[in-house]
Amino acid sequence: MASIRWRARALTAWGEEAAVEEALFGDGDLERRPREVLPGVVHVPAWLSLRQQRWIVDRFGEWGRGPIAPHSPLVGGHPMSVRMVSLGLAWGPGGWGERFGAEGVAPLPLPGWLVRLSRDALRRAFDRRIAPTWPGLEAERLEAWAGAYAPDVALVNYYPPGARMGMHQDRDESSSDPVVSLSIGDTALFRAGNTQTRSRPYTDLRLASGDLIVFGGPSRYMFHGVPKILADSAPPECGVRGGRVNITVRCTGRATGGGNG
Repeated sequence: MASIRWRARALTAWGEEAAVEEALFGDGDLERRPREVLPGVVHVPAWLSLRQQRWIVDRFGEWGRGPIAPHSPLVGGHPMSVRMVSLGLAWGPGGWGERFGAEGVAPLPLPGWLVRLSRDALRRAFDRRIAPTWPGLEAERLEAWAGAYAPDVALVNYYPPGARMGMHQDRDESSSDPVVSLSIGDTALFRAGNTQTRSRPYTDLRLASGDLIVFGGPSRYMFHGVPKILADSAPPECGVRGGRVNITVRCTGRATGGGNG
């Protein structure tokens, strides 16, 4: 019986390693072209220019000096390996609120340029030539739909070397509008899963500096995570010296009022 369990664990480990190898060296990622990864999930490589990346990294530094310092929330009694700052509303394990911590500190507002950039992201990602499955809108309707996107929060995570993010769902928002995610710095192995379980089926792909990934529609509540950061893989011109900055822009769908404890 012990031998059977050992073989099962070995096969599982081998399967995980094979998935990582496929993400790192599979033909789809080596070609680095915009593609629909899953229905509602679109990856656009190198969407941000190096100049844009550096400018955003400078803003990240300013946000970190704001009223809410980068911090690692406790999840299940353990600190997360990432350090985060939220914009628009404050995020904690209890969800979104207008105030952060016992002191009731208000976060910095969500900047208008990030709202406009997110609308541009939807226009680019959900072009039917890239993403034929969802939402499948013609150009004029896509323009109107993307222009009406009204995010009110952003979660900004810094992944230091060696950090990771377990499989989870972004379910703290009552709105089902898409999530827009930007990556700057070291390449991340991103795992796009399913909506039912943290385990397979899932798809692994690389998110390099400047990449955009958007998920909505049938994949809005998919489990997803970052099992690995590839150290020293960032272009030196991006402005990040070790680690990765990830910005996810979202619509909470909530009314004003309340708090986050």
